[in-house]
Amino acid sequence: MAEHNLVVYVDRSAVREGAMDDLEPAMAELADFVEANVPDILAYNVYFSGDEEQMTVIHVHDDQSSLERHMEVAGPKFPPIGEFVDMESIDVYGYLDDELVRQLRAKASELGNGRVSVHDVHRGVGRIIDESV
Repeated sequence: MAEHNLVVYVDRSAVREGAMDDLEPAMAELADFVEANVPDILAYNVYFSGDEEQMTVIHVHDDQSSLERHMEVAGPKFPPIGEFVDMESIDVYGYLDDELVRQLRAKASELGNGRVSVHDVHRGVGRIIDESV
């Protein structure tokens, strides 16, 4: 068992045809909201493929409770994004309890037909930088 309980979340969505002009500002607004309202998230990044057909969102949490707070606080902001994308998958790396997995499955269903996969840590090394030093 790893000493640290990092949770890495990766979701992938197909961008609907003609939606990029609306999706980009919507995701910028969501990222700004997350930055202002979810202070314990370690990273939150939105990526678009060069052909603008795919969007990937990656966030990193210190533990499951951080992802739970993210879902609680930012969750109401997710449904409007659904008009611009079809979610294909959510992959989470790290331990999640059944209730949080249920919430992620509901999100994946609401935004598309994506599958949810949770990958438990087997072994690894963690080097978290303490910026206060």
